[in-house]
Amino acid sequence: MALDTQTTDAWLRRYVAAWKTYDRDEIESLFAEDARYWFHPYDDPVSGRAAIVGAWLGDGAQDGASTRDEPGTYDATYTTVAVEGDVAVATGSTSYLSRPGGSVDRVFDNCFVMRFDGAGRCREFTEWFMERPKR
Repeated sequence: MALDTQTTDAWLRRYVAAWKTYDRDEIESLFAEDARYWFHPYDDPVSGRAAIVGAWLGDGAQDGASTRDEPGTYDATYTTVAVEGDVAVATGSTSYLSRPGGSVDRVFDNCFVMRFDGAGRCREFTEWFMERPKR
């Protein structure tokens, strides 16, 4: 499978959907068996699909992993900005609400650097993010 912006954008939509549902199967479908995930570029990676899924679900104490977010308190939109071979870069933003249906409390601007396998599963994922200043 050739990697392109449409394929990566579709993967990013699935990524957000998996985050919103915390569905184990959806999360697993995103990552290759031997994937590595960096919650921060300076962390040691979480290695292997099972460990990545566990980190997302809060099953273990993975360095850098956040806790599960309360349903209805977050949303995100990410878009591919570059693809070269099996590597894609995406940017976007993540918004957190004060409570379900509440006002936006925090916004993060994100950059993701991803490497994919031939089946369209991510095998390397690095998050770069910063909180947007309140104005």
